[in-house]
Amino acid sequence: MITATIERDSIRFKVIDEFKECASLGNLELSNVSDIDKALTLLQNKLRRQILERLVREPHYPMQLAEILGVSHQAIVKHLRALEKGDFVTKLKVPSEKGGPARTIYTVQQSISLRIDLGPDLFMCEQRKLPAGGPVRLSNRLPSTTENVVQSVSGRKKISVGEGMAHIQQLNTILEEIDAQRDAIIALHQHVRNRVSAGVDSDFDVYEQRTMVHSLMDSSEKKFDLSELRRELQLGQNEMASLLDEVRNRLEKQLSDRAGHVVAAPSNSNLRFWLGSLPKKQS
Repeated sequence: MITATIERDSIRFKVIDEFKECASLGNLELSNVSDIDKALTLLQNKLRRQILERLVREPHYPMQLAEILGVSHQAIVKHLRALEKGDFVTKLKVPSEKGGPARTIYTVQQSISLRIDLGPDLFMCEQRKLPAGGPVRLSNRLPSTTENVVQSVSGRKKISVGEGMAHIQQLNTILEEIDAQRDAIIALHQHVRNRVSAGVDSDFDVYEQRTMVHSLMDSSEKKFDLSELRRELQLGQNEMASLLDEVRNRLEKQLSDRAGHVVAAPSNSNLRFWLGSLPKKQS
C-alpha cells in the first residue's frame, strides 16, 4: 500500500519511492486528467515532494528553496509553477523587508489524502479531501481516544512545542492502529475478490463476459457506466445488449447454484432456461 497525506503543517509519505513510474503521463495536460492522475503525476517527482515538505511547515521564497535543496532557482520556479497549476500550492505577494518591490512566497493550497492498494485481485486508487473545520467541528467524526487532544487545542491559536509533540505522538499512534485495522480489512476484501474471481473464471467462458462482471464489481457503490464499458470492449449496441443478457443470465444461475438463493419472479414470467420447465397440469 502507498499513502500520502498533504496538508498545511503536515505531510506524510509511506513507501513513496515505489511509485516513481506509477503515473508517468509524460507531457499530458493536467487539465485533461482526473484529480488522482494529476496528484500522482505531480508527486512522482522527488524534488516536488521535497518542496512540499518545506512548504507545509511555512511559506518559502523560491530562492530560499533553491538554497535549501541545492538546485537552481530556475528548476525551483519550474516545479512551483507545476504545483501551482495542479492546485497544490498558491503564491502570495508580501512586502519586501528592505522596502523594495513586493516579493513572491509560496504556501500549500489544499489538504488531501492519497491511497493506492495493489495486489492480486486488488487495485484501489483514490484521492480524498480532508474534512474542513476546527477541532470541535471534527470531534463528532473522531474516535474517543482523541478527545483529550480536541479539548486541549480547542480555542487556542498557539501551543508549546513540547505539548504539540506529545499530542502528535498520540495521534500518530492512533493513526497506526487505524491503518493496521484498515490493512486487515483490505486483506479481507482481497480474499473476497479472490474467491469471486475463481467463480468468474469457471462460470464465464468469454473474456468480454468476465470483463463486464469485474466492472460490475468495481462499480458496486456507483452507477455502472455501460457506455464506457462498450467503448473499452469495442462492441456495437446490439452486441452489448446481447452480452448484457448473457451475463445477467449467468449471474442469476450462479447466485442460485453457489449461494443457494431463490430467484423470485412474477407468476407470468418466462423462466430462465436453466430453471427448466414447469410440469404440465394434470387434467
